[in-house]
Amino acid sequence: MPLVQVDLDRGLAQRLGSVISGGIHHALVEALGMAPTDKFQIFRTHSPDELVFDPTYNDVDRRQLVSIQILMVQMYDIATKYALFDAIAQRLVAVGVRPEDLLFSVVENGVEDWYAGKTRT
Repeated sequence: MPLVQVDLDRGLAQRLGSVISGGIHHALVEALGMAPTDKFQIFRTHSPDELVFDPTYNDVDRRQLVSIQILMVQMYDIATKYALFDAIAQRLVAVGVRPEDLLFSVVENGVEDWYAGKTRT
């Protein structure tokens, strides 16, 4: 059960929030083989002055910041994570988000670190 946390400009969220959400979710299903019903996302919207970033870091022409952090169980290899990043980027580019404006990070932990509505036995 990945938990996706998205930080982005409030105006972008108002215009494209639902399609960004759908694109991320479909990429998770495709790249990780995740169940389609496994959807947990938190969108945090910000005014432009609350998103502080270097517009040229890593020689990229960054105009805004769309930060996507994925908290998930440690079980995927590097190639799978890169495939996930590519799948998310492709879907978001298709709806008008520039790839240069995307920042992804994965935070991993163990299955024992999760509780999702019922106790494990």
